[in-house]
Amino acid sequence: MKTTLVFIMMFVAFLNGLQAQSGYKIGDKATDFKLKNVDNKMVSMSNYPDAKGFVIIFTCNHCPYAVAYEDRIIALDKKYKALGYPVIAINPNDPAVQPADSFEKMQERSKDKGFTFPYLFDEGQKVYPVWGATRTPHVFVVQKQGKELVISYIGTIDDNYQEPAEVKTTYLANALDALLAGQKPNPETTKAIGCSIKVKK
Repeated sequence: MKTTLVFIMMFVAFLNGLQAQSGYKIGDKATDFKLKNVDNKMVSMSNYPDAKGFVIIFTCNHCPYAVAYEDRIIALDKKYKALGYPVIAINPNDPAVQPADSFEKMQERSKDKGFTFPYLFDEGQKVYPVWGATRTPHVFVVQKQGKELVISYIGTIDDNYQEPAEVKTTYLANALDALLAGQKPNPETTKAIGCSIKVKK
């Protein structure tokens, strides 16, 4: 009985270890993706040969956190894509679970808000688990190092999703400024605050 119990505990610890290791960590090499944009064209990071890196944001239409950050994401894209770090937004949600996040609704939202960046649909939910996204929004900054795409920051955009005027720490902007200055972001990770990603049970 004791042997069985020990085996079960070891197996659970093994599964927990696998879960803890899922998704990218700082310093990992990212794999490119190819996903459909709201203009029906396929987009990948390889479409930006002159970029210094990317701001990959897993976001969606319906989540109040994601909606609260839309204008800030547009502003970040306008500023940092000119400096070599364009935003690429990805909707990871299953529209069968959350109809407001369907591809057609994505097209409407992008047009209504005037998104200045690609808004891609993770059809089949194949990309977000590789990256380890768990929330909307969830940010990953990728820096090009030679031919490698290196994860350099993971987390949230800033410290106040509700009130832009009361933000004290702009984590994402600070990380990008550090990379542009040839430094490592500090902090390199923060906790993503937002809605859970919607998956069929």
